[in-house]
Amino acid sequence: MSGVQVITIGPDEAEQRLDRWVKRHFPHVGQGRIEKGCRKGEFRVNGAKVKTSTRVGPGDEVRVPPLPVPDQGQDRPKPQPRVSDADAKLIKSCIIYQDDHIIALNKPPGLPTQGGSKQTRHVDGLAEALKFDRDEKPRLVHRLDKDTSGVLLLARTQAVASALTAAIRHRETRKIYWAVVAGVPTPYLGEIRFGLVKAQGGGKGAGEKMICVHPREMNQTPGAKRAHTLYATLYRVASRAAWVAMEPITGRTHQLRAHMAEIGHPIIGDGKYGGSGQENMGDGWGAMIGGEVSRKLHLHARSMTFLHPVTRKPVTVTAPLSEHMADTFKTFGWTEDLAADDPFEALQ
Repeated sequence: MSGVQVITIGPDEAEQRLDRWVKRHFPHVGQGRIEKGCRKGEFRVNGAKVKTSTRVGPGDEVRVPPLPVPDQGQDRPKPQPRVSDADAKLIKSCIIYQDDHIIALNKPPGLPTQGGSKQTRHVDGLAEALKFDRDEKPRLVHRLDKDTSGVLLLARTQAVASALTAAIRHRETRKIYWAVVAGVPTPYLGEIRFGLVKAQGGGKGAGEKMICVHPREMNQTPGAKRAHTLYATLYRVASRAAWVAMEPITGRTHQLRAHMAEIGHPIIGDGKYGGSGQENMGDGWGAMIGGEVSRKLHLHARSMTFLHPVTRKPVTVTAPLSEHMADTFKTFGWTEDLAADDPFEALQ
């Protein structure tokens, strides 16, 4: 058994339930042992008896009673796969903003944010190479689709991760995306309010593709979630293609891709939403416009603006275009500096 410990919670830890804090620091201790210890007054916070649900945070003193010593290797964290030198160089080259609390990447297209059943190489795993002077790797606070490039934030401490996650959840951050779409959306400046629901059935892509739901049908559609996107048509190539800025007011799965396809202007390279199964064929039907234009998805998280959770100063992180989108811009005669600082100013 270990002895009694009094631990002061450090400034880098987020406010959380006592039982979660204990499990984080003593992973070999079961929930039953924590609950029993709280009932008997063995766990205390600032000298007072507590429940497992009591919230603890920076500056609190937690009395931890004698606990069983774990079996050799029981509490040893699972070894993380080593990040190769080439992958470490790659992920470090993606850094576009860094301070003591936050790292922002320009995620390349084709690199998943997190692992899946067939994904072994992803940002979350490569983040091991971004620890620098810290013991723990930075934490993801939001996601981007595998084929979407652009700004991706990681927090360097648990407290900052909690603050940024809450800011995103409460819509206190602002994200602006750039896309190249088939056809030219009209009106040039507008908003899309179709709800989204997961596709049903057992066919290919079921449960992975989102279906748009008219606002009038939301209450009659089980599982549908409201979604809201602002869009601004910045430049066009005749009636064939357009450079569009989008601001997602909500953050639903595949929201921007599904919304643009629903109004008849799928994002170039989006076979999932702009292929033969697209319902609204519009004048921009077909996400593969051919010629010199890449078949990769032309969707880029251009910028993210947020209040820094530590300095309390506004921060805007901007990501340069991915290579294939930059090539398309060159083909169409567009340059990044042609876009207004705020393409949605008229909608404010």
